[in-house]
Amino acid sequence: MSRRGWLVAILSAWVLSLGWLVKREVFRPTGARLAAAALAVPPGALFYRLDVGGQQMGYSSTTIDTLPSALRVETVFVLDVPALGKLHRTTARSIALLSRALRLESVDATFDGDLGRFQTHGRVVGDSVLLVAIVSGNDSQMTRIPLRGPVTLPALLPLRLAFGGELQSGRSYTARLFDPLLVSGRDVTARVSAESTLVVSDSADIDSTTMTWVPEHFDTVRAFRIDQVANGGGVPTHSWIDAQGRIVLTSSQPGFAMERAAFEIVYENFKHRDTARVARGSAAPDRGDIVPLTALAAGLKDIPPPRARMVLRLNGRDSLEILQASAIQANAAPYRLPAQDTALARWLAPEPLIQSHHPLIAAQARQIIERERSPARAAELLTHWVHRALRRATPAEGSVPSAVKVLQTRSGDCNEATTLFVALARSAGLPSRTVGGLIYLNGRFYYHAWAEVYLHEWIAVDPTFDQFPADASRLPIAVGGLARQVELVPLIGRLKLEVL
Repeated sequence: MSRRGWLVAILSAWVLSLGWLVKREVFRPTGARLAAAALAVPPGALFYRLDVGGQQMGYSSTTIDTLPSALRVETVFVLDVPALGKLHRTTARSIALLSRALRLESVDATFDGDLGRFQTHGRVVGDSVLLVAIVSGNDSQMTRIPLRGPVTLPALLPLRLAFGGELQSGRSYTARLFDPLLVSGRDVTARVSAESTLVVSDSADIDSTTMTWVPEHFDTVRAFRIDQVANGGGVPTHSWIDAQGRIVLTSSQPGFAMERAAFEIVYENFKHRDTARVARGSAAPDRGDIVPLTALAAGLKDIPPPRARMVLRLNGRDSLEILQASAIQANAAPYRLPAQDTALARWLAPEPLIQSHHPLIAAQARQIIERERSPARAAELLTHWVHRALRRATPAEGSVPSAVKVLQTRSGDCNEATTLFVALARSAGLPSRTVGGLIYLNGRFYYHAWAEVYLHEWIAVDPTFDQFPADASRLPIAVGGLARQVELVPLIGRLKLEVL
């Protein structure tokens, strides 16, 4: 073979090898790319200030440990919210095991707050089923959540974006999340909207004048802005994450921020704050203020007459009008029970605490609506029955609003009434979902939960106050799930609502 022939042969072999390498790196499965990239995940702990309205009200931490075949991620969340002269603490902790491809394998979580105390233990079986055990006091239940693909936790989504090659401006990514604290799954869309550099404190020193910890040295990090919204409702969040998928700053309007900082700034300053002053500042809320308690927990007994219309001014600028659905609207459903629309299947299926397929729930639903096939009439019957059947009382300490348990105890507040209503409605074939938000009573806004049923559109119903359809005193914030009071935290202290 001539010298030229040898050169051609060598060059051809090199091109073929290069092509094979490119194919292996570019076209190999996402899981393989993630597994290789995840080897670069650095172990360690990060700490965050939780600020509401510019004032620290809590802290959070994320600790990553690298194991031979998995990643262990522990997240801690502590929040003290002042309400009516007292501090109400919420503590949440989760420990997740991830495969090297960043797929969730198991999660254990604990929640302790005004909503109750409970634990969740989740385990993924073959990427098709998430087995979840919920333990509250002496009660426990096991549920199976079908999966349409890989699932991750909200706190781990930034890791998935960073090591999945998604950090490119303008790129969107849709993921299925399971939140062990909300005890629900949801689809979210995250969009990379910008790239910048941020400055964070990496060490601190004590200020002898104020006796507080202040930044001493800073790091400049390359960060990507992620705009995230849940498909189906929720508070939009905006996060800046670094190239390793670690959160630098998270905010949601108006006024909530989670900012990375040195340990002393995050923890020591929070531990030594003047808690008495913070609590006193909430003792006498002004008109239009948000009280992060239910009306019953706040001691409110008298409920004003229904409102057909409410017009709000937000922070002195934007206006919002809320109208009560008319009787004609509420009765305009174009279908008969049970609903057959596959687009509504999500709102007919059981959930961990909404056991619509349980024999006790199914039997009670049949007894209430009997042969009724009008969706509006069935919703009305269920609303009145739940209101009459439940004794209004703050839930026992350490309990969570499981529909079956509420049916058995016949007692509870708005969370319990709503959970039971939704379970009964779904059992009857009536698409229904929980809603968390605010209710305007006696000049102030309180946390409240109610339901929505799908007729020709989503119509609010309130079994707690026996309203079908519900009046216009409600401002919805989040749809679906449990422990949604947490989503109201960003509103406290910064959102001023004026009823016009």
